[in-house]
Amino acid sequence: MKKQSGFTLIELVVVIIILGILAVTAAPKFINLQSDARASTLEGLKASLQGANTLVYSKAAIQGQDSKSAGTVILDDKGDSDTSNDVTINSVYGYLKQASADLVLALDIDTTSSQPEWTIVDAPTVTTTLSGAIIIHPGEKTPSDTSKCWVEYKQSASKGALPQYKVEKSGC
Repeated sequence: MKKQSGFTLIELVVVIIILGILAVTAAPKFINLQSDARASTLEGLKASLQGANTLVYSKAAIQGQDSKSAGTVILDDKGDSDTSNDVTINSVYGYLKQASADLVLALDIDTTSSQPEWTIVDAPTVTTTLSGAIIIHPGEKTPSDTSKCWVEYKQSASKGALPQYKVEKSGC
């Protein structure tokens, strides 16, 4: 009699069951990639905002605007002596004022196209961690108290005080 080699039906069923268990445990880790990417993008926006604020404060200090509760900082857009391409940003104690127009200029983000990448809300109707802050959220996400996916920014409150930043990513 010939000896047959191969797998029995029971062995195949056991392997399929093990693969099913692995798929059920591993799948949720990969399904959540979009919200993880959105949360990382918010962290990147926060870092960009902090970097822009550092540059604005440096320019404000040079221009003597760092001690004023309301001032303007001139940023040389091209690095030349031509003032026609300079950008003027409102500042509070040398840091970016918490206003949409100034944040759009400093961050160079798209907020006006038919499908904007970002939306800035000057007077949010949602509960923010930083009282009185404005929020910047992805254009496709509508902020709500149950779906928090935004960066909060609160301008400097006094001379020598730093602006405040907070990322809310529980609803991304």
